[in-house]
Amino acid sequence: MSMSPEIFSWAPALPEIFLLGMTCLILLVDLFVRQKASLLTYSLTQLTLVVTGLMVLWLFDLPETIIFSHSFIWDPIAGMLKLFILIAGLFAFVYARSYIRERNIPQGEYYVLGLFSLLGMLVLVSSYNFLTVFLGLELTSLPLYAMVAIQRDSAEATEAAMKYFIMGALASAMLLYGMSMIYGATHSLELAQISSAIAATATQNQLILIFGLVFILAGLAFKLGAAPFHMWVPDVYQGAPTSVTLFVSSAPKIAAFGMAIRLLVDGVPDLVGQWQEVLMVMAIASIAVGNIVAIVQSNLKRMLAYSAIAQIGYMSLGILAATPVGYAAAMFYMISYALMSMGGFAILLLLSKKGIEIEQISDLRGLNARSPWLAFMMMLVMFSMAGIPPLVGFFAKLGVLQALILVHKVWLATLALLFAIIGAYYYISVVKVMYFEEPKELAPIVAAPDMRLAISINGLILLALGMFPSELIQMCRTAFSLLV
Repeated sequence: MSMSPEIFSWAPALPEIFLLGMTCLILLVDLFVRQKASLLTYSLTQLTLVVTGLMVLWLFDLPETIIFSHSFIWDPIAGMLKLFILIAGLFAFVYARSYIRERNIPQGEYYVLGLFSLLGMLVLVSSYNFLTVFLGLELTSLPLYAMVAIQRDSAEATEAAMKYFIMGALASAMLLYGMSMIYGATHSLELAQISSAIAATATQNQLILIFGLVFILAGLAFKLGAAPFHMWVPDVYQGAPTSVTLFVSSAPKIAAFGMAIRLLVDGVPDLVGQWQEVLMVMAIASIAVGNIVAIVQSNLKRMLAYSAIAQIGYMSLGILAATPVGYAAAMFYMISYALMSMGGFAILLLLSKKGIEIEQISDLRGLNARSPWLAFMMMLVMFSMAGIPPLVGFFAKLGVLQALILVHKVWLATLALLFAIIGAYYYISVVKVMYFEEPKELAPIVAAPDMRLAISINGLILLALGMFPSELIQMCRTAFSLLV
């Protein structure tokens, strides 16, 4: 890669710099340029994400580089996560375009807030300093609070935004407090120096370090939506506009996984024994609560919210294995889940019309009679979330279970497998409603061609990655190969 020394030193941050500049430009364009149906804003937004993604791909061969006074890192982990965050954002905006236009949701504000949140996610997964972690986290979260409340005439959305904001502020405060305790014990904010300081003084300040770690794990669990800090997830998923729920359920989850890797693996690897135990409790609680409570839900958005809690629990199993194979399996799981979640909520977006929100499971009755292709896409999503072969969700679950078995936690893998069998019930029940019940109406389903195409691509990706998973699995393992 031929780059001058000056450009080389800034190269790892070029995607973020470009994204920030274009977001500010789009904000001005939306404010001052009169446009029909905000098509220019939408087009510029998607162009920005495509170019930023190409920049990330251009940097893929760059060796691990740390810049900005050891506060920002480029490595294969950051590259993989950034690429899929941008892909999730691209799909989310395609799905949202018709939905927000029909409901008179301010389109310019929606796209700009989404771009600022995506910028925060990119910063978060490249953070190598506690200050950068907190900056990326807040830049990710604050636009999301506004996006949840963007439908001003919806009391449910306003309530969901208040809950999300209060719980998010509490999580940020706990995370910050944990960071301050670790800073007090190690006298550093840089993750590499913190790791070295903990290794050098393993017995000194042990109590302060463990307390700080507990607060950091609590903050991480809030952001991921893991039990027992999951209270906000069902209310926000149900109350937010469906287009926002789709966005919240995909890209931010990948970014939160990146934050967990930076803080736990890069920052406090010598406390692995302590955070493994806490993660184990959170993973078991998430899998149990998510799968059991989802069974009794009649609202599809709430069911998918509890499903998300369970999926985060399965992803956590890969991290608590504390091996490069486990981390790679967790990354593969998180990417797969983001794709599955987008596909599920996209079907709800497509079926919803102005004044009619498709939210109840019963609203999908007889979908196969109205649109066999959309019913097939939803079936792919549900079966993939359930972990049924040959879909990507099967290999995602298989990967984390294998990682547990390799570190001799067979009992935990067995428990996770039992809950996966329980969880399959509510996914299959959605498929039963679509295929074996009479439809409420037989009116044809009308949707924009770009949305139909995006949903088709999304669903077929789940099938393709399930039939040929080795390439993505290998990319995830390569990303963590330096940790061996």
